[in-house]
Amino acid sequence: MAVTETWKPGSGPRGRGSGGPGAAERPGKEPGVRAKAQSRDALGNRARVTPVEREGERFTYEDYQTTAQWLLSHTKHRPQVAVICGSGLGGLTNQLTQAQSFDYSEIPNFPRSTVPGHAGRLVFGFLNGKACVMMQGRFHMYEGYPLWKVTFPVRVFRLLGVDTLVVTNAAGGLNPKFEVGDIMLIRDHINLPGFSGQDPLIGPNDERFGVRFPAMSDAYDRDMRQKAHIAWKQMGEERELQEGTYVMVAGPSFDTVVESHLLQKLGADAIGMSTVPEVIVARHCGLRVFGFSLITNKVVMDYESLEKTTHEEVLEAGRQAAQKLEKFVSILMAGIPQPGSAS
Repeated sequence: MAVTETWKPGSGPRGRGSGGPGAAERPGKEPGVRAKAQSRDALGNRARVTPVEREGERFTYEDYQTTAQWLLSHTKHRPQVAVICGSGLGGLTNQLTQAQSFDYSEIPNFPRSTVPGHAGRLVFGFLNGKACVMMQGRFHMYEGYPLWKVTFPVRVFRLLGVDTLVVTNAAGGLNPKFEVGDIMLIRDHINLPGFSGQDPLIGPNDERFGVRFPAMSDAYDRDMRQKAHIAWKQMGEERELQEGTYVMVAGPSFDTVVESHLLQKLGADAIGMSTVPEVIVARHCGLRVFGFSLITNKVVMDYESLEKTTHEEVLEAGRQAAQKLEKFVSILMAGIPQPGSAS
């Protein structure tokens, strides 16, 4: 297991002095970091209002640059690959060598992760020779974050020099052929919140990141999927490597029986509450994307069933599959093209 260096406020080596975890967010501490404005409620009491949470006041290009520059100045790592670890899958970071981690609370402009199974750390290091940065915990709509904030790290990764994004998630199996513990390569997705106007690209478009109308028909890299099948055969697993369509719902409640039947009829093989917004933003800014779902539970499709899906069940399935997943991702790293290579 790799040894992880975790920086602690006040320890000095990163040049931040003894300001503490929140120092980077206070006015005047670091240029470009958004300060929290003061306002008063109906009783005249002061209330803290974060400007970026207000409707219409999104992060600017300069805000993304501020975060990227802060990270580049606090680590010598220069990642090519970013990995977003889903619920129960954060153990992937233990495979990194020369690891260096940052709590999300330390990083300017970064949201906070509030979900069990999401540690809330950004970890840099090397996996099978590839320079990586891993999110040990992601952000979700159901936490109350707008999608432009859920996807904030993806554009930061682009400014760090990342060219490939690997997305992982824990998902419920809609396909009757799937079993708990299966891995499904994501071939395509259904952006269900997008049907009701919830899309991370809604609003002003910054051409420095990408075009106004990006294509999504090739969202998940075909070559990487082919390499994944080869890697799976090398591992000698008994169960077949699955491939299919992931559907995102807003959550946090799990789905009703009739909702599950509807999504199955739409062509979905697995269901979850994440991933799609990150993929949309990654493709918008030109990143290669590869993704897979760990099937942590079979979706309840029968009114007579007494089974109920729980988050604890999801986390336990992640723990049981940890070794298999870590080996799989490590092998896949070797198949990612070198920087500048055509996909």
